[in-house]
Amino acid sequence: MIQRFAFAGRAVQSLCAAAALGLTAGLTAGLTAGLAPASAQQEPRLDVIYVPTPQEVVDRMLELADVKAGDFMIDFGCGDGRMVVTAAKRGARGYGVDINPVRIKEANENAKKAGVTDRVEFKIADLFKEDLSKADVMAMYLLTDINLRLRPKILDTMKPGSRVVSHAFAMGDWKADHHEVVSNKDVYLWYVPAKVEGKWEVTGSDTMTLELGQTFQMVSGKIGGAKSGSVSGRLKGKEITLTVVRDGKSTELKGTVEGNEIKGSGWQARKT
Repeated sequence: MIQRFAFAGRAVQSLCAAAALGLTAGLTAGLTAGLAPASAQQEPRLDVIYVPTPQEVVDRMLELADVKAGDFMIDFGCGDGRMVVTAAKRGARGYGVDINPVRIKEANENAKKAGVTDRVEFKIADLFKEDLSKADVMAMYLLTDINLRLRPKILDTMKPGSRVVSHAFAMGDWKADHHEVVSNKDVYLWYVPAKVEGKWEVTGSDTMTLELGQTFQMVSGKIGGAKSGSVSGRLKGKEITLTVVRDGKSTELKGTVEGNEIKGSGWQARKT
């Protein structure tokens, strides 16, 4: 059976799972090893075939990520640069990274044609060494294996509320906040969740201690101290919704996480 894999705006056909695993290792090594400079004119030997992301998929990914003027975007697997160039036309700034210097050359040419060279950059770089902290939006067209290797850095260094969009490949048990199919292509969206695991003292219309656990954007826990009960909830970036169940009654708390504080209407909490 033939399987198709996409990477850096490309697709590869593999006749068996073993070949697919070997390809993943080879691509990952190519990302992190020393590569020819972007100015090289000769296309390197790659184990993949270049297949650009359809423009309608690009447009929808940018819509889902709410890319707007003032945003800074990073695109991993940028291909001919159409994602970053289209984002720049919306007023955003950013840069793209690809494994192939020929694609980088095309991306720069496309940026010049679109008149956005002052807002974009394209380069060959080690994905795992890039600074993600300044990105408002991150786009990816990579293999799932590489997505999973990037996942800890995304969660640890990107700002809460930053948006991550991926063409074709998910991120394992970090379930997407939104998934849809556009022109037969899978598109995924995640919001980088704030970190809320720990003990929180709630004040306002009610007082209680919440002991929260967190798995990606999902929250669960209990009410500590003399008051007993359970807590469940979900994060959308910095926005949190908690359902507190106590004495058979359910209360919903909505707020915004700002570091060690959560502020809501009529209530607030501080991490202790």
